[in-house]
Amino acid sequence: MGFRNDFMWGAATSSYQIEGGVSGTGKGKNVWDVFTKEPGKIFGGHTGDMACDHYHRFREDVRIMKEIGLKAYRFSIDWSRVLPEGSGKVNEEGMAFYSALIDELLKNGIEPFITLYHWELPYELYKRGGWMNPQIADWFGDYAALIAERFSDRVKNFFTLNEPQCFVGLGFLNGVHAPGLKSPLRDTFEMAHNALRAHGRAVQQLRTHAQQPLTIGYAPTSGVCYPETEKPEDIEAARQMYFSIPENMENWTWNVSWWSDPVLFGHYPEEGLARYEKYLPRITEEDLRLISEPIDIYGQNIYNGRCFRMGADGKPEEVIRTAGYGRTGCGWPVTPECLRWGPKFLYERYKKPIYITENGMSAHDIVSVDGRVHDPNRIDFLAKYLRELQKATDDTDIRGYFHWSLMDNFEWDKGYSERFGMVYVDFLTQERILKDSALWYRDLIHTNGAGLR
Repeated sequence: MGFRNDFMWGAATSSYQIEGGVSGTGKGKNVWDVFTKEPGKIFGGHTGDMACDHYHRFREDVRIMKEIGLKAYRFSIDWSRVLPEGSGKVNEEGMAFYSALIDELLKNGIEPFITLYHWELPYELYKRGGWMNPQIADWFGDYAALIAERFSDRVKNFFTLNEPQCFVGLGFLNGVHAPGLKSPLRDTFEMAHNALRAHGRAVQQLRTHAQQPLTIGYAPTSGVCYPETEKPEDIEAARQMYFSIPENMENWTWNVSWWSDPVLFGHYPEEGLARYEKYLPRITEEDLRLISEPIDIYGQNIYNGRCFRMGADGKPEEVIRTAGYGRTGCGWPVTPECLRWGPKFLYERYKKPIYITENGMSAHDIVSVDGRVHDPNRIDFLAKYLRELQKATDDTDIRGYFHWSLMDNFEWDKGYSERFGMVYVDFLTQERILKDSALWYRDLIHTNGAGLR
């Protein structure tokens, strides 16, 4: 079939990773503002205080988006920039920044997609318990209401939470991300439940305060399980593994069904309720009604996956990667199949139109002697992955694709050591250079993906 005529070709960023503008702007602190100042937590002692200085350079960045031909741009709002204490007094300078960004996007024919939460938990709310405090559902709902009141006259598309698997798992389970805690397992399940309740309250408040009909979604992530062959039994093995509940409690957050079944089905998966029983908070019917507030679209951040087949014993078995398998600059496996089978399995299960809200790769990009940035590995990666995504469109409702990332940025605990962008950023001078992949993507958008066939 190929990509639909109104397919949203886009790119994505998050606020802390690109904005800078930390001091003198009325912004409050978020957990990353605090965590990055702790010695030894971030590669090179880097922080997001300057990042890509997008706060001051957003007009230049939107011009770049237009040059690439982006149809859509997914960005997050820093909750602590607009509500310095997480609730209460509004920082009008922060609101004005996002309002001007939205206007600039629309002026250039680029559809804005707002993510309400890409890990920017206001530090003042963290001190009040953060995700452990049941009140966070109302705090997040009030924040969503503010954003809807101010911006939904111009913005139709919203995602609530980005990758709760990561902000709970990496932030509170193994502690490599802000706020850097290794919490008791019981606490992490409480946080996960409150995060899902917050998602539901945000959906309610977005709809209540909407100034036009909105398209609302949710953007979790997953490591896809894909089949070794197209034999029905291998496909079934991959499907079973994709939605299974992990046995490794040290990495329990890394799964699909615990985070999506409650949102789309209104109940947690039975396998998880049994396995996690001793860690679970009180889960009420009222909670589940809130969590399952109807959404319109389903986002998924997909980077790689693992291969499975059905074993002789009738149980799924993992196919070991071959020696010398392809890897990205940060060592992640290159597995294009994940962008075919992931959306397919998710659409079969949840029956919601899908956006690939993140996909891309880190590469060892440098400015060459000709002054350009040649990134053939990224072009090859995108061609292979998007070819697989195109296959998925035969039987899956896929509405759009957001490349991660628009530009090189602050890559969390890796600081500025990883480059995921289609646009090269010199972090000393803030010069932007379109990489070869940006020009390739421009041509792909122009043909609506026809060149992939």
